[in-house]
Amino acid sequence: MFRLAHTEHLWWLAALLVITILFAIDLIWTKRMVRKLSHVKFRGYVLPQMSFQSKWMHFILFSGVWIFLILGIANPQIGSKLYEAKREGIDIMLAVDVSNSMLAEDIRPNRLERTRMGVEKLIDNLDGDRLGIIVFAGRAYVQLPLTTDYAAAKLFTNSLSTTSVNNQGTSIGAALDMALESFDYNTKTSKAIIIVTDGEDHEEDAVELAEKAKEMGVVVYTIGLGSVQGAPIPIYRNGIQLGFRKDKEGNTIVTKLNEQMLTDIAEAGGGRFFRADNGNIGLKSILDEINKLETTELESKIYSDYEDRFQYFLIAAVLLLILEILWPEKRMKFMDKLNLFEVRK
Repeated sequence: MFRLAHTEHLWWLAALLVITILFAIDLIWTKRMVRKLSHVKFRGYVLPQMSFQSKWMHFILFSGVWIFLILGIANPQIGSKLYEAKREGIDIMLAVDVSNSMLAEDIRPNRLERTRMGVEKLIDNLDGDRLGIIVFAGRAYVQLPLTTDYAAAKLFTNSLSTTSVNNQGTSIGAALDMALESFDYNTKTSKAIIIVTDGEDHEEDAVELAEKAKEMGVVVYTIGLGSVQGAPIPIYRNGIQLGFRKDKEGNTIVTKLNEQMLTDIAEAGGGRFFRADNGNIGLKSILDEINKLETTELESKIYSDYEDRFQYFLIAAVLLLILEILWPEKRMKFMDKLNLFEVRK
């Protein structure tokens, strides 16, 4: 098999056509000037060293240098062998709570920022697995469908914010339902849902949905952020803390980790509950658990292993360049016998 690795450079060959036209124009002009300024009887004495054959040879050699140089830059390659590449992994839907309670600072710098840092570390440890991201508060939205584009996953992770969802609240059930709809059940890949939240669920269907997930072959893991004692939700403006969020009665809102609910959801979903702290959010531990699940072949592609051949073209270009430099400008007897491109008397 043969291919050019960088075909976009072939456009430079078109420049040779322009150079050829300019050379032809210059040659015609030179011939006319020779005829005009010298009599035919004395032309050989006036311009004894001038050789149009040499000019053509220089141009032909230059053209060869140009062609081989461009082909070398385009990097011709020859396929030496075929091999099959398989990718195995599992499908993971990550549901992240972006409600206002995630701004509490009982985990530094705050619950949401710590989540963002943990997700980035999780992505760095993925290898062949597909990852999707769901954000939820009062409602749930798919922010990133299942993909192996980890760069895109990090980009979306950096954009996690409490403004990602307009409806405030914490609906874990909505996130579970959305995650279940995001999987392709026609494939036999192992599937897992990871819920990262403080557990202050304002709905009461999360456990039932976790049981449904287990029946569908999906394992549910939960990560709890925050402290059981709870913490207020700070309000910042331009980096300056103005106070804490209050309820309608004017009391400071204290958000607490609902550890029991998250444990019940994980057990109902056949997974485990992990409690995050300032040192470890728990995603790495969950990944270790997920890696125990059976991996499935997601893709199988045939690739050709190509070997570069650009060096041969560059060597040819260098040799022609040396020959072009060494080729004399003066008349050569054997070239005169050929009488190519010479001014006719």
